[in-house]
Amino acid sequence: MQPSRDIARLIEIMAALRTPGTGCPWDLEQSFETIAPYTIEEAYEVADAIAGGDRDDLRDELGDLLLQVVFHARMAQEEGHFDFGGVVDAITTKLVRRHPHVFGDTRHLAPEAVKVLWSEIKAQEKAERAARREAAGHPGAPAPSVLDGVPAALPALTRALKLQEKAGRVGFDWNDAGQVMAKIREEIDEVSEALADGGVAAIRDEVGDLLFAVANLARHAGVDPEAALRGTNAKFTRRFAFIEAALAAAGRTPLDASLAEMDALWDAAKRGERQQPGAEEEKPGSVSARAAVTVP
Repeated sequence: MQPSRDIARLIEIMAALRTPGTGCPWDLEQSFETIAPYTIEEAYEVADAIAGGDRDDLRDELGDLLLQVVFHARMAQEEGHFDFGGVVDAITTKLVRRHPHVFGDTRHLAPEAVKVLWSEIKAQEKAERAARREAAGHPGAPAPSVLDGVPAALPALTRALKLQEKAGRVGFDWNDAGQVMAKIREEIDEVSEALADGGVAAIRDEVGDLLFAVANLARHAGVDPEAALRGTNAKFTRRFAFIEAALAAAGRTPLDASLAEMDALWDAAKRGERQQPGAEEEKPGSVSARAAVTVP
């Protein structure tokens, strides 16, 4: 079987994989619920490929993500709801509807006016969706909310950012980053109190509040908290790998080393990074290895 640049061929292959009796046993036993985690995973792998700057890898990962869309569409088609063509029709209709300044009569709008128009169109779509659900008789449909449309399955930091953005659009927000810093200090004090009391539920609750406030600070500073934490995770992984390599060269492992030794190697890794061309100099007093192990 030869590969194809035609989306129809991919749809045919998916149909063959899902054909009872002749298809793939694994593909046949899947459902929306079992495939959803793979869909999320593939989206992250696309982000990893972008971060790595490998465009060949990005092409492959986008293909994997497209397969997820085709898989979900095929299962929906089997249930008689919609097919891949319906998915394409839905997104093309939405794009045209949300860009009247490109495809309609409201051209030459300023960027701020475009954002206002976009919000108005999305609000209208939300109202129409709620009316459609009510007409379909879905029981217990919640009342429309400003916070609607933020998937619960998003990574927690990303969801916090999107919830804060939506609330901010109606004025429920801090005025500046300085006020958020004050809130973070308040939350740190409350974490300290919870730690002193020793209640696990209270500690979890207060740590959650602190993380939510930090995400809010990132938003006010114009930083994506999820991307920032991914960067720090990568930095921590890279520096810890340096520690492991240095110890391995001496025939040792981290289990054989003291925290002071690993701390010194961590600082050596930082110095090496600063000496690389284009590396940014870290400010004095930056986090040490000892602190980084606790709060990377």
